Amino acid sequence: MHRNIAFIGLGAMGAAMAETLVKKQYHVTGYDMRPEAVARLASHGGTGAASVEEAARGADLLILMVVNADQAEDVLFDKLALEALKPEATVIVCSTCSPDRVEAMARRVEKSGRHFIDAPVSGGVTGAATGTLTIMAAAPKPIFEKARPVLAAMGSSLFHLGETPGQGAAMKVVNQLLCGVHIAVAAEGLAFAERAGIDPKQALEVLSGSAAQSWMLKARGPRMVDYDDIVTSAVDIFVKDLGLVLDSGRAAKMALPLAAAAHQLFLAASGMGHGHEDDSQVIETYRALMHRKA
Repeated sequence: MHRNIAFIGLGAMGAAMAETLVKKQYHVTGYDMRPEAVARLASHGGTGAASVEEAARGADLLILMVVNADQAEDVLFDKLALEALKPEATVIVCSTCSPDRVEAMARRVEKSGRHFIDAPVSGGVTGAATGTLTIMAAAPKPIFEKARPVLAAMGSSLFHLGETPGQGAAMKVVNQLLCGVHIAVAAEGLAFAERAGIDPKQALEVLSGSAAQSWMLKARGPRMVDYDDIVTSAVDIFVKDLGLVLDSGRAAKMALPLAAAAHQLFLAASGMGHGHEDDSQVIETYRALMHRKA
């Protein structure tokens, strides 16, 4: 059983995931580039580490919730987390990465004698805090089953998508395609309502109770019509993730025109200075086009 867990990447999602594991009686040693994030984990019952290597030393499972594949590879291979783990430890990558990068990481990890699980997640900070994430895992079945209790502690919807790392990442790419397009189209609809002179809050209420409603409209719509400065996921995250979607589409020779259009809208919002704001603020692209501010 995996009881000693190293957790690297204590951002909004990672911190909530690590704290959920602590609540469920796992011993979690965490590291993040921000000392305040490490201190927060320690205040919630975890153990803080001063470096990646220190966090991983002697752990039998390492969870990575970093920004992208570059950071994951840096942690594993350049900052020596992989070497610090127990000889038969398991690495779980929960970050959103391209399938080909995940496959390459898995090969290097397995070459060291350790195991690898490709396990991107969806469900936001709320899902991470409540242990109700959707987890899209790919790994040899025995490795997946051994790690199942830890994965189930973080997510209530746990899927084993295949034996080959990269299959989980491919499913997450599909998930991010739909999420990005849904947010962008919700912004387009609400901006169109504004342009027509309809009260935005009333428009949101109508749409939320009609066939046009969606999870993203419900989650992001309120901040589109009345932004409260809360950031659940930034505009720049979707610039990155939809970029991965398009890269994957090109590799598969698959046309993804709606994803491409949504990517351009998030890119425009980032270029306007909204990159670190909540992804709901992609609506500002439309407001700029009609020369109108919220």
